[in-house]
Amino acid sequence: MDRDSLKRHLEFYRDLGIRQLNIPAAPVCTGKPAGESPVAARSQPVQPPGPQTVRTAPAVATPPATPPVIVPPTNPMPTLLPVAPPDDSLQKIHEDIGDCRRCRLCEQRNKIVFGSGNPEARLVFVGEGPGADEDATGLPFVGRAGQLLTQMINGTAAKEGLAIRREDVYICNVVKCRPPENRTPLPDEMEICGQFLFRQLLVIRPKAICVLGGTAAKALLGTREGITKLRGNWQNWHGIQVMPTYHPSYLLRPYSQDAKRESWLDLKKVLHHVFD
Repeated sequence: MDRDSLKRHLEFYRDLGIRQLNIPAAPVCTGKPAGESPVAARSQPVQPPGPQTVRTAPAVATPPATPPVIVPPTNPMPTLLPVAPPDDSLQKIHEDIGDCRRCRLCEQRNKIVFGSGNPEARLVFVGEGPGADEDATGLPFVGRAGQLLTQMINGTAAKEGLAIRREDVYICNVVKCRPPENRTPLPDEMEICGQFLFRQLLVIRPKAICVLGGTAAKALLGTREGITKLRGNWQNWHGIQVMPTYHPSYLLRPYSQDAKRESWLDLKKVLHHVFD
């Protein structure tokens, strides 16, 4: 439209009494065909796409529910057992240990202390680890603590009228090598040696196990409870009854009179359970 035509149009609108003109804004590009305003495009019904072009909106992810807080039991029973041959035996376990170099305990040890006693025992005692006398002889519980354990077994059985002696039971330790300076075995040391201990217990399959001291109780039962709370109460390890009690080395201390009486009660309970 030229200048003169525009002037005539404006004068025409003026004569009609129109004093203000609302000029629409420039159209926004919406991808629609030319000449179709955005308003018109919005007012038109939306046709659903054909079957070939159906697009499903992505599902809104539902936030996962907060999992319940699971409080571990105070006395969780170990569930993992070592892989062992179906016809396992104490002899095979001894051969598998060999001249063990699996952990740092081998560095200062003299002899591996495997275990001793009746291989078909109905009662097994499990201690913490070898001491100096055990490291020298290769036999478990032969030092002062071992001599006290022998007296406890033989004396309690005699008082209770049970024909049981130390040689009728089986005795072993959680770790098979003496920890330096008789320190408490470290968790990785107990884990490595524990596989052989578990195999020993499963081969013998006694009616009951008596664990001596807190370290042995933790290794076998996987518990965080101290021996003072555990002692005197039956536990379970893969279908075998377990009685925790004090370690004989603790009973050798001068202030353990109450513990000696409690250990005697624990041992009496074990012996009657196994041999009655």
